[in-house]
Amino acid sequence: MSTSVLRCLVVDDDPLSVQVVLNCIANTPFLTAAGSYTNPVEAAEALRTQPVDLLFLDVEMPLMSGIELLRTLQHPPLVVLITSSKDYAVQAFEQAVVDYLVKPVSYARFLQAAQKALEMTERQTADDPDAIQASAPNAAFTFVKVDNKLVRVTFDDVRYVEALGDYVHVITDRSKLIVYSTMKAVEEKFPATRFVRVHRSFIVNLDHIQALEDNSLVVESKHIPVGQTYLRDVMQRLNKF
Repeated sequence: MSTSVLRCLVVDDDPLSVQVVLNCIANTPFLTAAGSYTNPVEAAEALRTQPVDLLFLDVEMPLMSGIELLRTLQHPPLVVLITSSKDYAVQAFEQAVVDYLVKPVSYARFLQAAQKALEMTERQTADDPDAIQASAPNAAFTFVKVDNKLVRVTFDDVRYVEALGDYVHVITDRSKLIVYSTMKAVEEKFPATRFVRVHRSFIVNLDHIQALEDNSLVVESKHIPVGQTYLRDVMQRLNKF
């Protein structure tokens, strides 16, 4: 029996279509809604700072189409495209989406797409047993695999995470844990409300940032560089304090 719960975001310029998908999510035990947007530009910005597991995305929207939105994301989640036209099917599968739903969306067809996403997520987890274990959206901790054991890590204790080759170093107030994993896995499993990617090699706990000096962050007396790609997101997160 599956224990995975996928956090979902719905993006569609039609509020009624958004509500249909949210109702489908509410009736699916392994899905939970993380929010919704009718403005694709706002959605794209949110996805850069608050990753989700699964995106239900309308194709035809003003300002930015669903396909264009996907192309702006450096690390897109699993995606189910939704549209009123079958004409976008080729473009959809060029983007390696999970599935393609045509409006009006029935729950039976929605569930079929959601199950595909769940199966893909569980296959990825099974193929990468050393990855950082998934945590619930509001969890206070996660488990990381160090050597041959799972070690509990409390998010409050983590100062920052640094990538070094095929490993990541999770730096806490008391220890340095060396984990065979990727920064992408850390970024997906550590809560975006507490952590921010500041460099391709660093993720930082927002609560432990002491200062910003010359495009570097001071965390526990360590100067951590802020990459140009991440600078805008970092500044926005700091301004929310």
